[in-house]
This record gives sequence, C-alpha cells and structure tokens, in this order.
Amino acid sequence: MAKTAVINIRTDAETKQAIESLYSAFGISVSDAVNIFFRKSIMQNGLPFDMQVPRYNVGRSQLTENGYTPKFETELLLAAEECYAAVANGTTKPYENAEDLFADLDAEEDDE
Repeated sequence: MAKTAVINIRTDAETKQAIESLYSAFGISVSDAVNIFFRKSIMQNGLPFDMQVPRYNVGRSQLTENGYTPKFETELLLAAEECYAAVANGTTKPYENAEDLFADLDAEEDDE
C-alpha cells in the first residue's frame, strides 16, 4: 500500500534529536517508528501500552503515608492479606528467601 497520507507532529528540538538518535540505532526512521506504533495500536484496538497517571503527577496530598495512591495501596493490602491467608490455611508454602523458593521449584522440575 502506498504511503500517501501526511501527519505533522510538533515537538521540541531536543526531543526530536533524541528520538532520531534512538530510532536510528534500531535502523528505522521516526516515520517508521510512528507507523509501527499506529499498526500496533490497531492490532490491540488501543494504545499498545498501559497508561497510568505517573506518581509524580499526583499531588502529594493525594498519596497515602506510604507514598501510594489510595487505590493502589488498597489493592496491595488485599493482595498481602490473600498471601497471609494462603500461608495460614496451608494452600501455599512460606519461604525464608528467594533461594529456597527456586530450589523448591527446581526440585519440582526434576520430579517431572
């Protein structure tokens, strides 16, 4: 399909130079990168990455004392409660450290 449509994008000179340098390292142009972005967006029927409000854009007064958004902290606490409950009812095994966990996983693979 012939490329006949034109899209003009405005950005500052520093960003333009940085992005041209980045994409040239991949051997593609900015135009190629934009086309890849568009095609991936079409394939996923949306942005090809998750969008969240960055923490630094959230006012400090909107964060909990632990530095999280209230929603994220609630989700984190619920996940922790689920983990503690799974250990308490024996549906999962607690580990002292990651090495013990990986040793157990390796042993399970050897058994298969």
